[in-house]
Amino acid sequence: MIHKGTKKLETNRLILRRFKIEDANDMYNNWASNPNVSKYVTWSPHKDVNDTKKLLEEWIKNYDEIDTYKWVAEIKDTKEIIGSIDVVSKKFLEFGVCEIGYCYGEKYWNKGYATECLEAVMKYLFDECDAYVICAEHLSENPASGRVMIKSGLKYEGTLRSRYVDPDGIRNDLLSYSITKDEYKN
Repeated sequence: MIHKGTKKLETNRLILRRFKIEDANDMYNNWASNPNVSKYVTWSPHKDVNDTKKLLEEWIKNYDEIDTYKWVAEIKDTKEIIGSIDVVSKKFLEFGVCEIGYCYGEKYWNKGYATECLEAVMKYLFDECDAYVICAEHLSENPASGRVMIKSGLKYEGTLRSRYVDPDGIRNDLLSYSITKDEYKN
């Protein structure tokens, strides 16, 4: 894989860019504090905007590493930030395997934004960074995320049974999807 880091990307409706510390209030208000959003991801809702600022400070520092791929999604017309998408693990990057994770504010669900972002990131990772496989997982109780993956061309691989345990100790299955560079090109 050829690492190029978090480059600005554009779609018809969105700009995908690096986070700035100034994004903290909007991130907190639009998704980071919402329990309806956090029930589908691996983190708990932020208690206050300072939690969000601390996280953003860490993420912004990570941009110094060329193998960091983390974008905030911003609507072009309104400049609203609506969510994030990133390569969530560097564990298999040396083999060209990019595990993607994304999270969007509840009021932006079911508008096609997640699919638009995933497709832009896939194009960048395959075409410019020479990734070989892009994969993603979602909780079984979040089938909408699976529909985003399927619309973007990822194929269902299987279910990892009871693999995720939420903060309340409740187990959930993870559904796994992927697409190879060869499949993407065809």
